[in-house]
Amino acid sequence: MIREICKDEAFLAQKAELAAVEDLPVAADLLDTLKHHREGCVGMAANMIGVNKRIIAFDDEGTYMVMFNPEIVKKSGPYDTREGCLSLVGLRPARRFQSIKVRWQNEKFQERLRTFTGWTAQIIQHEIDHCEGIII
Repeated sequence: MIREICKDEAFLAQKAELAAVEDLPVAADLLDTLKHHREGCVGMAANMIGVNKRIIAFDDEGTYMVMFNPEIVKKSGPYDTREGCLSLVGLRPARRFQSIKVRWQNEKFQERLRTFTGWTAQIIQHEIDHCEGIII
């Protein structure tokens, strides 16, 4: 189901709760909403559709990917950039890292660990910021 984009900064500033198996429908809605906005959006976090859970979805070089309870465990190559967000107006400054190692759970809630670089790494960092209640 395509959900409305949340623009309430007080809600977006809350740290997200851990996701569980019963949140699988939220992930499906998140993917549907991301695909609906694909022309101007490459990633979304659950709080962007009004659900305060640690779930992100993003375009991983042409394939959509969902992460439950993602966390960055290693990062390197800092740089400064400007980013936009469907939940916010305009471009805003952000500090990102060229390479990140992420631990998360897949849709079967099996733990995964992988290193991402470049544009995909930047997208993931933006969405994990959402999970942390960080507004760029």
